[in-house]
Amino acid sequence: MAKSSHEIEHPIKAFGWAARDTLGVLSPFNFSRRATGENDVQFKVLYCGICHSDLHMLKNEWDNSKYPIVPGHEIVGVVTEVGSKVEKVKVGDNVGVGVLVGSCRKCDSCTNDLEQYCPSHIGTYSTTYYDGTTTYGGYSDLMVANEHFVLRWPENLPMEAAPLLCAGITTYSPLKYFGLDKPGLNIGVVGLGGLGHMAVKFAKAFGCNVTVISTSINKKDEAIKHLGANSFLISHDQEQIKDATSTLDGIIDTVSAEHPIAPLLNILKPHGKLVMVGAPPKPLELPVFPLLMGRKIMGGSIIGGMKETQEMLDFAAKHNITPQVEVVSMDYVNIAMERLSKLDVKYRFVLDIGKTLKAD
Repeated sequence: MAKSSHEIEHPIKAFGWAARDTLGVLSPFNFSRRATGENDVQFKVLYCGICHSDLHMLKNEWDNSKYPIVPGHEIVGVVTEVGSKVEKVKVGDNVGVGVLVGSCRKCDSCTNDLEQYCPSHIGTYSTTYYDGTTTYGGYSDLMVANEHFVLRWPENLPMEAAPLLCAGITTYSPLKYFGLDKPGLNIGVVGLGGLGHMAVKFAKAFGCNVTVISTSINKKDEAIKHLGANSFLISHDQEQIKDATSTLDGIIDTVSAEHPIAPLLNILKPHGKLVMVGAPPKPLELPVFPLLMGRKIMGGSIIGGMKETQEMLDFAAKHNITPQVEVVSMDYVNIAMERLSKLDVKYRFVLDIGKTLKAD
């Protein structure tokens, strides 16, 4: 049988699991990786987190998927080869690759360590690389990436904490940028899922008082007893929301479904900041008067640049901050996706690539 183009377009044989169409069903997939260039790092993948965006991409729900798709942008492994000019890591080091594998490195965003906002940034999977080939992600046995987009993985950080590379930096970055990282501040976290539980952990590590805001009373014990939140609000309980008026300095909103914004603005203090990190599929209604009456700010944030992501990993290692994960085998991935679509995970799935990915 003749080999397909993705098996021969590069010299290094690779194996992973891919979806071929919008059904999003993953199955074994032979493909290839580029040779390790002078600035490249090749590494054996050991763990890869399953991000909710993987589910969206598998089904082309954002209308930008390129099939076949090998998902995965929370990737951790061990270096097996480095190019002649690589200085950051060496063979045998633990490393990670997150959401980005390329950017122009010249624009204002790139020169200010904000590669995620580069107009030409290249995603870790289902985008077009500089050589015109499609990028493939971490549901695979090996990766090759430019050293600028390779992160040093702290020795004392467990590798199954791979979701730090997306869920971690997505919540760490806005807390830092918007000044919501000061001890004693009152910070709200809307939603207690993959993003939300990381926001709670980082805010607590910064010394903040944390209020979890959720639609489900069933999350209260988890929020307070296990994650250390200071208080808990039911978002649709008008009495609770009224009592909380003007009590929070900032809110990290992690919810990706439609939900009302007005109650959140009302519980912010004057000069408070509401930061969106979830991505609802439909526009949200934004009431202007609550913004005007308290000089409040509503903003957004997505992941972080390479410098800040390394800073986040080092901070997480120092403060023993790890995501709560369920480690699963590669052949469980389609069941995991089905469960993820029903929010049936606490709080992130992680694929044990190193032990369970078996080539045909």
